[in-house]
Order: sequence, then C-alpha cells, then structure tokens
Amino acid sequence: MTPYKSEPPLGGSRAHIKSIFPSLAPSEQRVAQLCIDSPETVARMSVADLVTQTGTSPATIVRACKSMGFDGFQHLRQVLLRDLGAAARDSIQQEESGATGEPGSTEHLVSGIFSRASQDIRGALGSLDFEAFDAAVKAIRQGGRLLVVANGASLAPAQSLALRFLSTGVQCEAPSDIVSQHISAKLLSAGDVCIAVSDSGMNSFTIGSARIAAERKATLIGVTSYAKSELADLSTHTLVAGAEFHSWNDQLPIGNIVQMLVMSALHAAVTADSPDVERARSAVFEEVLHMVENPK
Repeated sequence: MTPYKSEPPLGGSRAHIKSIFPSLAPSEQRVAQLCIDSPETVARMSVADLVTQTGTSPATIVRACKSMGFDGFQHLRQVLLRDLGAAARDSIQQEESGATGEPGSTEHLVSGIFSRASQDIRGALGSLDFEAFDAAVKAIRQGGRLLVVANGASLAPAQSLALRFLSTGVQCEAPSDIVSQHISAKLLSAGDVCIAVSDSGMNSFTIGSARIAAERKATLIGVTSYAKSELADLSTHTLVAGAEFHSWNDQLPIGNIVQMLVMSALHAAVTADSPDVERARSAVFEEVLHMVENPK
C-alpha cells in the first residue's frame, strides 16, 4: 500500500512524517526525527550535513526521503522551507493580533486554546490520501451493510459517526462490545463495508474485527493516525490523520478532534446531494422534537 501519493498540503509536512515514522527503519527514523524536531535545521542542510548529524549515509538519506513519500532530499527541503515560511507568517499575524495563547498574552485562555486548535488542525491533513478518501466514500455509497467498529478512546468518535449515518437514513451497525463487533463482522460479505477506527492502528480487539471483515471479503476502511500499522495493512482504503498530536501531557486533544473531523467529512461526502437523506433528516427532526415535547 502506498501511504501517500503527493506532497503534503501547506503546513502538513510534520504531520505526514509522523504518520510514516513507526514504519521506518531505525536509521531512517533518525533522519525523520530530526525533520520533526528541527525542520528549520534540516531545511538549511546539505546531504553531507544530514549524514553527519544523523550518523547515517547518503544512501540512507535518499532511502529515508523515499520512504517518507518525497522524491528525494531536495524535495523534502523544499516542503520544509515552504511550511516554515507559512508558520512564520502565521506567527507574525498572531503577534500583531495578540492571539498567542502563551503565558503573558492578553488573550483569554479559552480564546488561546481555540486559536491554537485552529492553527494545528490546518496542518493535520498532511497524511490524508484524498484518493483513498474518495474511494471510501464510493464504497460506502455502493455498499450493502455498513458496520463501524472501535474500542477504547476511538469508540466515542466511531459511535458518533454511526449515529450521524443513522440520522440521515443510512443503515449502520455500531455495537459497543467486542463480542458483538466480532459477530457482526463475521456476518459481513462481499459488497458490505466495515469502518474500523483505531488511533494507533494496533488495537488488538479492533484489529480482530477488521481481520474478520477482510476475511469475509467486505471492503475495509481503516481510520487511523499511522500510515504503516496493522490496520492500514489490512484495509482496502486507509484514512490517515492526526499522528502529529499525541502527548499525554497536552491538555488539548487535537488528535481526537482531527479524527472526528475526518469521519464527519466522510459522512458529509457519503450523504451529499441525496433526496433520501433529506427525507430521513426531516423524519429524525420530527422524532427528536416529539421526544423533547413529550419526555414521558
């Protein structure tokens, strides 16, 4: 599976590299880590400088660049320079507006968090393959049964996606317990679709359901943060986003927000321009209104 087919969008280079990082060889990871930690340093380097800094070889540098989806070192440098320039412009604009969100800033904490979230999210699509996204949309539209499986922290976004589909008239199953997930996957067949959501792409319970779905010849859509993972390897179409935002010390769960946004976009694309969807939305609205007006 090719994890990425074109260069990352503006501001997305670090997110893209982080999504590939776990799949790289140790020597290649040293190159990638320097790109993540000090992109401004790498952007000013020559191949010889990077060899010295990482303790690798010119062949490793070339191989690492190829593994990360770039044509070569010069392509990598160009993308890093492009994103550094964009980041500098954003920083100047924030300073001029006072919207830094940093200690001592005149901006309120809430505004600072929202400012940072909007800035971070802009670069989150660096690892998302839009061709895979479009193929996933087509598979759901043309598919039969739709099953959504997830566990742990990914369960809530997955359940939300299932509810969105149901509320727009798309029949969707989303059992919350592991046994029911495996049984539901076992009942799939060719033409059906399973959406498996796992941040790490390695959750053993979710992988179990995904593997069963693949064995049943169902189309498997993996939603994960890492382009090289067990879920990505199993999936027919892999939607990768959010690898740049994983820190237990961070109070802002950007990774979860990105995951939810990708799945919201998936739902929006699947249900766009459908008369059946509009009728379903109307029926759902009437039912919810009835529940609110008649709680007993």
